[in-house]
Amino acid sequence: MKDSDAGRIAVDVALLPDQAMTRWVVEINRELVRQYGSEIVLSEETCLPHVSLAMGCTDERDIDSIREMLQRLARETPVRRLNATGILVSVNSHGGYTSLLEIERTDELQALHEAATRELEPFFSRDVTEAMFADDTVAESTLEWTRDYPQKAAFERFSPHITLGHGKAQTDARFPIPFTASQLVLCHVGNYGTCRKVLVSVRDDV
Repeated sequence: MKDSDAGRIAVDVALLPDQAMTRWVVEINRELVRQYGSEIVLSEETCLPHVSLAMGCTDERDIDSIREMLQRLARETPVRRLNATGILVSVNSHGGYTSLLEIERTDELQALHEAATRELEPFFSRDVTEAMFADDTVAESTLEWTRDYPQKAAFERFSPHITLGHGKAQTDARFPIPFTASQLVLCHVGNYGTCRKVLVSVRDDV
């Protein structure tokens, strides 16, 4: 790690789904791991299903300031109810498949995403390195996604989803599926943009 990278980590501001949705997503992921050997292995503790709002690299010394900002955003731009609208299967950078649970892009969710993106910009940098992530092995696509998030996924390109894993996910569920956003969080990011560790959690105001 370069001296300029010391104390900098890759992070994701995200909404965590309620327990019922989390467990359902983990079950779908387990089947993907069984069938396809998905490298994304979700859990309720160490690799959390989530809806990303903003990504970047930040100095650990700024976490308290980000906490205050998230508490304010949760009060001013609350998002409580979400809707899963279907499963999207796309071709990933390795030529395989990645399954996403698509989330309705409501006005409230879009407003929270845009507010978080604007408010976090002073804290974020894009000079991402492998050492900033929670996992020892980091795919090049993970580095690119974190570095290029504003161009690829922000504002009009915001496409809210929960990553289910690698492979073609299948379910008999009938959509849309309403669920609750249980927490607004800042997470340390792992490989493939996974939420590996919650650094800040805003529970009561979301």
